[in-house]
Amino acid sequence: MSSPRCNQCAHYFITHELPFRYGCRALDFKSRRRPELDVIASSGRACLYFQPKTPANLPRRGM
Repeated sequence: MSSPRCNQCAHYFITHELPFRYGCRALDFKSRRRPELDVIASSGRACLYFQPKTPANLPRRGM
């Protein structure tokens, strides 16, 4: 079983802080690597807060 990918999650975001480029709004933290890797390393399980992106929460392009 593979874990959900952060870039497919509605809670995932990219920060403007170079040391901590990746963030998770659901777990309220920033990391040097994708949050999914920190979650697996600390709990041994895939993230339970994963919520797939939907058209309503996708960023708009070209505006």
